[in-house]
Amino acid sequence: MSAKIIDGKEVARSIHEEVRKEAEKLRSRGIIPGLATVLVGDDPASRSYVKAKRKACEEDGIQSFHHPLPAETSQKELLTLITQLGEDPKVHGILVQLPLPAHIEENAVIRAIPPHKDVDGFHPENLGRLGLKGEEALFAPCTPAGVLELLMRAEVPVSGARAVVLGRSKIVGLPAALLLLRNDATVTICHSRTKDLPAVTKEADILIAAIGRANFVTAEMVKPGAAVIDVGVNRVEDSRKKRGYRLVGDCDFEAVAEVAGCLTPVPGGVGPMTIAMLMKNTLRAAERASPQSFDPRNHL
Repeated sequence: MSAKIIDGKEVARSIHEEVRKEAEKLRSRGIIPGLATVLVGDDPASRSYVKAKRKACEEDGIQSFHHPLPAETSQKELLTLITQLGEDPKVHGILVQLPLPAHIEENAVIRAIPPHKDVDGFHPENLGRLGLKGEEALFAPCTPAGVLELLMRAEVPVSGARAVVLGRSKIVGLPAALLLLRNDATVTICHSRTKDLPAVTKEADILIAAIGRANFVTAEMVKPGAAVIDVGVNRVEDSRKKRGYRLVGDCDFEAVAEVAGCLTPVPGGVGPMTIAMLMKNTLRAAERASPQSFDPRNHL
């Protein structure tokens, strides 16, 4: 293995420590950062994710307001709750755990969250501002923001680099591409209809894999010395494991590690960064409630 492994757990720990220190400063001025989490239904994975986010709040000095709702909650009832949270001065950030039950329109819920409390970064106004020259988004989506943070802290040159993003979802691929573009990379977005995909990916100085296909990226698709950020989390059967499966990324880790200059593992790479960036976004939202002026250009 020749690639430098980027330890997302270690970077995330640093960010949590930074958030704790800044949250303490806010508390000394009478401002307690607050995050409201909303969980509709009882999906085990979603429940686990929310539990982890609430635990991070507790550890980072952020007040947590949890709102568990039954699966049969109507869209109108959910939107009413979001309106109430939007008006609550103790709540600086609102996170509605996705996916939602089929009878609730996801986009309507995302649009209902006030942009200044949209710590997930999915509101059309925040996503749109990422793509507008001269505009500043209040928040960037947590996972793509974590990807950029990993690159920066690993001292990977982004400005002037050729970046290729595999995947175009609004959660990861598209905002990751916009963040890279804002930092002066030359960006190509690839998807299922991209022709001669290996030829495109092999030109990348920075390769972001976010398509959700286990071991899809092979060594032959990677430029020697490239920085590879693996966002994928996929289950593959493994009878040797107690739970019957193991988690792998979108990259063939062992093979890609022989070619890449640096590489994130799965698990332990991008995953820990998502919650860390959520805490950071919530802190930013609370800072805006401070009488002191706040310039988002210093925080993206």
